Amino acid sequence: MTDRLLIEAAQAGQREAFSTLIEREYDVMFRIAMQWCGVREDAEDIAQQASIKLAQSIGQFRFESAFRTWLYRLVINCAKDWQQSQARHQHQRVQPQGDGSTDILLTIATEDKTDVAIYLETLLLWVASLGEGFRETLLLVFGEGLNHREAAEVLDVKESTVSWRIHEVRKKLKTWRAESGGER
Repeated sequence: MTDRLLIEAAQAGQREAFSTLIEREYDVMFRIAMQWCGVREDAEDIAQQASIKLAQSIGQFRFESAFRTWLYRLVINCAKDWQQSQARHQHQRVQPQGDGSTDILLTIATEDKTDVAIYLETLLLWVASLGEGFRETLLLVFGEGLNHREAAEVLDVKESTVSWRIHEVRKKLKTWRAESGGER
């Protein structure tokens, strides 16, 4: 069965078609969630929420873009919603220091921590502190391997916006490396 026929069958309420669609796409959904949060249990929660959201909104997919593009948006929105709900429930989260840019990265570089999840959470917070859209852009370009045009389509922004965001992150990382005594 082609993807289009499978999606149309799922939209028509055929449970087996929806189940097959979830089986085909779950790894992608989980991978995006994992790249978003960096903690397996949390990624599983996000992927589960995305599966529920997919079931609720599959009828809204109109084949105007690639299904995977639409799915990326859905999972990223679920990840954002999850993150907001977690922020309301957790009192002790790593928060950006100062302007939220180099302070976080200097902390990562100088502290002797072995917990990769802490590094990832800190890095993701730093990226989020750069402004709206940076985290999603990095996730799609570096995490999912999309080119700038494809990421722009998912994010519903201009391709030049994606390119600018990547450029800004690289520029800030280069500044951080110079400030922390790294390679120039």
